[in-house]
Amino acid sequence: MTAAYQVHGDVAVITLNNPPVNGLGHATRLGITDGLNRANADPAVRAIVITGAGKAFSGGADIKEFGTPKALQEPNLLSVILAVENSAKPVIAAVHSVAMGGGLELALGCHYRIAAPGCNVALPEVKIGLIPGAGGTQRLPRVLGVETALNMIVSGEAVKSELLASLPGQKLFDKMAASVESLPAEALALAKAMADKHQDGSALPLVRNLPCKHPLGDAYFQFARNMVKGMAKNFPAPPKCVDAVEAATKKKFDEGMLYERELFINLMMTPECRALRHIFTAERAASKIPDVPEGTPQRPIQSVAVIGAGTMGGGIAMNFLNAGIPVKMLEMKQEALDRGLATIRKNYESQVKRGKLKADKYEQRMGLLSTTLDYSDLKDADLVIEAVFEEMGVKEAVFKKLDEVMKPGAILASNTSTLDVNQIAAFTKRPQDVIGTHFFSPANVMKLLEVVRGEKTAKDVLATVMAVGKKIRKTAVVSGVCDGFIGNRMIEQYSRQAGFLLDEGCTPAQVDKAVEKFGFAMGPFRMGDLAGNDIGWAIRKRRAQERPNMLYSRTADKLCELGRFGQKTGAGWYDYQAGKRDAIPSALVVGMIEKHRAELGIQPRKISDDEIVKRLVYALVNEAAHILEEGIASRASDIDMVYLTGYGFPVHRGGPMLYADQVGLFNVVQSMQQFAKNPHDDATFWQPAPLLARLAAEGKTFN
Repeated sequence: MTAAYQVHGDVAVITLNNPPVNGLGHATRLGITDGLNRANADPAVRAIVITGAGKAFSGGADIKEFGTPKALQEPNLLSVILAVENSAKPVIAAVHSVAMGGGLELALGCHYRIAAPGCNVALPEVKIGLIPGAGGTQRLPRVLGVETALNMIVSGEAVKSELLASLPGQKLFDKMAASVESLPAEALALAKAMADKHQDGSALPLVRNLPCKHPLGDAYFQFARNMVKGMAKNFPAPPKCVDAVEAATKKKFDEGMLYERELFINLMMTPECRALRHIFTAERAASKIPDVPEGTPQRPIQSVAVIGAGTMGGGIAMNFLNAGIPVKMLEMKQEALDRGLATIRKNYESQVKRGKLKADKYEQRMGLLSTTLDYSDLKDADLVIEAVFEEMGVKEAVFKKLDEVMKPGAILASNTSTLDVNQIAAFTKRPQDVIGTHFFSPANVMKLLEVVRGEKTAKDVLATVMAVGKKIRKTAVVSGVCDGFIGNRMIEQYSRQAGFLLDEGCTPAQVDKAVEKFGFAMGPFRMGDLAGNDIGWAIRKRRAQERPNMLYSRTADKLCELGRFGQKTGAGWYDYQAGKRDAIPSALVVGMIEKHRAELGIQPRKISDDEIVKRLVYALVNEAAHILEEGIASRASDIDMVYLTGYGFPVHRGGPMLYADQVGLFNVVQSMQQFAKNPHDDATFWQPAPLLARLAAEGKTFN
């Protein structure tokens, strides 16, 4: 039962019970209205309390019904709130822990509200590309004032109940309970008091009847609109929040409700809303592994060892220190350890200086870090992560040593970005304990963690590492073993296309500008300069031996032969001034490209931004289709999460796979067939992956 009904003396209590956050699914909505009818029909009941079981009042919409017809099935949330308002007996919302979205809108429809301290109160719909759709934009300004309500609605951020209760003139909460534990008794007492107050038949208070004005009117909303549009960029919902709240101040309540609903429905149809809703569900889906049940036992991780104190090792260590997990860091030389330690200190001190971290927290985190030059000092760690040079011989030496010293049951993880995790596991006598944990640079900032599952990786090891990823606040996505895993295998094809575009007539700046206009955080050439062009060079050299028939543009190799490795050398695809990161187009590089193009006998042509974007993005999509078909990734949405959290793919487009779905896979395939005719491109690559070809032919989508 998702909404339990009990009577305590002369008060009926309707308790939402739809774990984990009492989502307002159809069964729950039906339970509320049935409970209201039952209570109003019982002469022994004088008042009604609505509350939530467990650790939430209500988190709003039930994600299991998200975007389905069931979400609108009667009684929909608007109908439920109307039934609450129309109750002849006082209805008291007893909110605690979480009151968000539709949950807060339900509480706003009640006649009275009592809140426990520590309750997170929010209307977060803007985070999924929507505005509140059940009266939130019309009722919240009436109880909190226009400015406070608009700030909450536009940001979607949660505010603590006690902070809201302390605002002068607020009418959101009629009373604050002493604690979560005392809330049920205090809610019953308030219900009895309100039953006594209205026993003479006096009208019950409704939020809809409260006044809603702003003293500066048009001037305030114009200012708010300008501010919000500047921050919203590619997302239409935040400006619409301003429009809806303005309507609350200018229209009659029912007219404002109709306007809110119209905006809500229109936003639901936008590609940006679909993208954000897709990301919301994709992030949760990524943690679910088809053959690893949720209840799989996990290994305790109470201490971590990190091999390597360089940029990557230090960043990895910081993730665990931030989560309160002790870390022991190993290097071969004391100078390297000292440098690594100094970098970690500098990173934390920068956070303290910017007010992002308190000084005592900084000291606490540094107190969890110890260092060593001796592998035997790592023997008791529960998890060890190597972050050494990306070369198989180096990995072999490290894992053979770890196999000797680490305790039984310890998890041995490699931060490799491309190498074969099965081969690495085979260097040990315990391949079941070996796994890939591919962090992205800078490791203490980037959200993505590719968790690479080897052929012999034990299920409890995989479950443990996924849980650890969540604890250190990463978006963990499982990948099978292949060269480059999900992200880097796809980026190889993206980078190849970028190289061919230079050969055919583009400059690095033109390619970057087109892709950044599409919404990427950074174009391929600026990204190469940031990461270090020598890294890609080393990978291409290795792949040239493994796949001698693979076609590449030679431009990137020629750049590296000039020693232009990127920002770290002050010169890459662009020129850089000392101490600055601004990418300055390089006449030397453009000249080098033109000379190489002439040597190839290629007549340069004018290439449109549209072609640049399609070739780069569809290269990602086609390789991803191969990855899906091979089972390297479990689902298309996992690939989207990799690119959204690790490679700067534009959030408002929802990832490469969702973007392809929205363009239409038939249209993607048609474009690819055109690209295959290009004499300077790789026609073989542009043969659609079998999965892509099949879905396009059947009119289906990846997601």
